[in-house]
Amino acid sequence: MINENNHQKEITIKAIQKKLVGKKLTYKEIYAIMDEIAHERLSDILTTYFVASSFKEGYSEEELYYFTKAMVETGNRLKFKGIVADKHSVGGIAGTRTTMIVVPIVAAYGYKIPKISSRAITTPAGTADVMEGIANVDFQPQEIVNIVEKVGGCIVWNGKLNIAPADDVIIRVEEPLMFESFDKIIISVMSKKIAAGTTHLVLDLPYGKTAKIHRLSDAQKVAKKFEMLAKKFNIKVAFDINEMLEPAGRGIGPILEARDVLYVLEQHIDRPLRLEAKALRLAGLLLDLCFKEEKKDLNGEEEARKILKNGLALKKFQEIVAAQGGDKEIKSSKLKLAKFKKDILATVSGKIKDINNYNLNTIAKILGAPKDKQAGIYLHKKLDHPVKKNEPIMTFYSNDPYLLKEAEVTMGNLPIFTIEH
Repeated sequence: MINENNHQKEITIKAIQKKLVGKKLTYKEIYAIMDEIAHERLSDILTTYFVASSFKEGYSEEELYYFTKAMVETGNRLKFKGIVADKHSVGGIAGTRTTMIVVPIVAAYGYKIPKISSRAITTPAGTADVMEGIANVDFQPQEIVNIVEKVGGCIVWNGKLNIAPADDVIIRVEEPLMFESFDKIIISVMSKKIAAGTTHLVLDLPYGKTAKIHRLSDAQKVAKKFEMLAKKFNIKVAFDINEMLEPAGRGIGPILEARDVLYVLEQHIDRPLRLEAKALRLAGLLLDLCFKEEKKDLNGEEEARKILKNGLALKKFQEIVAAQGGDKEIKSSKLKLAKFKKDILATVSGKIKDINNYNLNTIAKILGAPKDKQAGIYLHKKLDHPVKKNEPIMTFYSNDPYLLKEAEVTMGNLPIFTIEH
């Protein structure tokens, strides 16, 4: 057994060396790398070299397929009967928590939607971080199956599931760098969907100058690769390629983003309408895929809107939260924000010309997000909004007064808003 392990490690190291100089890898080499990483037998240094190797040349279509297949085969798989729907965003723009609106809409319609989410990599909160603020997200595979069979959907973390386990190790290595390669994102997303038993998938591909994907042409290339893999693994897929220059919601940080989600589900007067519109569009695309499979002549977005307006989506979300150990009567008014807050005032009158999403992410992290679930930023103003001098344009929240002060000072060098006056 020791000799066998040593032999695989030897294959892995040679394969990483080969990839670093831009050569293509075989399935045997790729499987060896994934298996070593999945079982944490490869040091973080060697894993980092492997991650770095994908930035120079990327992967061929064959390698993308091999990596995805190997990532799935070195972990657990969930099994469900019938249509299994899912939605994923490549992300990069904070405060756009559509998943937690899409899942209850689709589940309320009667389709299974087991959402396996990750924690934050480049933003101050991933979907798992936000959900963890109001419910448990840490479950064993059979517990996930039981939750989905009971209430139709879930929003959980990949942590204990051992689904595509190599991906979690790679994410841990990537986190300090705060970036991912496009090919790595594609492999990460598709391996988790295949392992979760997904049959119908909608992919949100936002692009913009401070998003993960900067150009429309890059988003189209990414979509093409996703489409190729979806076909190979027999998954029906739809895309929403959209320009995003700012968060769709107003809250940045776990509890602030959860409040935005509940505002939409409750149809609260203060709900962020752009977040609602984006979530309905994505839920509609996913329902359209499911309707097509069942030969139903219905409009997905119209059906999604009905479920949101009549309160069924909120009821389903509360069922999911309860099934995951949270408050079965969860509502926005029950959420508590951080102890300390600071209103940030406009220094001049004018109009919001630009929002720097990189700086927004950095400042929210300084405030303590996502570890401090109650920390973050609430945006009172968005792009093109008029502002008056000394009017609050955002509010900082933190449970540590020193971090609040540090965030305020840092903003002098890393401005979030550009005001045209």
